[in-house]
Amino acid sequence: MVSKEQALQLFVEYLQIEKNSSHYTIENYQRDIEEFFMFMNEQGISFTSVEYFDVRLFLTGLYNRNLSKRSVARKTSCLRSFYKFLMREEIVTENPFGLVSLPKKDQMLPRFMYEEEINLLFSAISLDDTAGSRDLALLELLYATGIRVSECCNIQLQDLDFSLGTVLVHGKGKKDRYVPMGDFCVDALTSYIKNARAELVASKGKEHRYVFLNLRGEPLTPRGVRYILNELVKRAAVEGDLHPHMLRHSFATHLLNNGADLRAVQELLGHSNISSTQIYTHVTKEQLRKVYNASHPRA
Repeated sequence: MVSKEQALQLFVEYLQIEKNSSHYTIENYQRDIEEFFMFMNEQGISFTSVEYFDVRLFLTGLYNRNLSKRSVARKTSCLRSFYKFLMREEIVTENPFGLVSLPKKDQMLPRFMYEEEINLLFSAISLDDTAGSRDLALLELLYATGIRVSECCNIQLQDLDFSLGTVLVHGKGKKDRYVPMGDFCVDALTSYIKNARAELVASKGKEHRYVFLNLRGEPLTPRGVRYILNELVKRAAVEGDLHPHMLRHSFATHLLNNGADLRAVQELLGHSNISSTQIYTHVTKEQLRKVYNASHPRA
């Protein structure tokens, strides 16, 4: 008889090996499943004997906590995948989440930064030290390519092609794509790798192929990237926190606002479906004003 802890471990291994899921995704799945395990303990039921009624009771509890539709949908999808895996492994015979419909998510436009705010971030970087050189290269790459923070942290030296001005990005589900880098990004990366990164490697004695390092000479983590960006926000006096994904949103929004083709942006972002990219077709008030002033005869 497989225990629920063993079942979860098998599922995690499946996500790591077969699905090639990111560390961030796996952490979220584990947290959601462990939350459901706590609910089962409270109800005194086994994970192999969960029924549709139990699932409805669990979901009711989520709504009573005033969780958003997006959060409930994510947890439901996670647990549906978990039980689908358990069925495949013949640990359970039915998927109790199979008949549950996902709640329609609230349509939320992605948060992005205006071009003026991006420029303030760049101006807040001091190039007088190793950290400044790294931070400039990091910000340039994130904004120039729109890559995910996990993809950025996994980039290695051999993935950069300075002659062509491209970076090989290892995306979700083992899907690789080449993304162009602008001249500013190429210059910042070249300077960082030849100088600041070389100094870090030499002083800390931790040679490896990852591009972005922390000040201990170890590969930079997504948490480290978030810290760096939020420190830049404080120095630039930009309002609010800056999540790395906001740079990805800004990349897509600015491209589309300046006339980029939606399909091209889809390829650059690494989206499997065009529907994931269409959320960026919103435009800023400034863009609407520019279009109006340029197009209306009485503007």
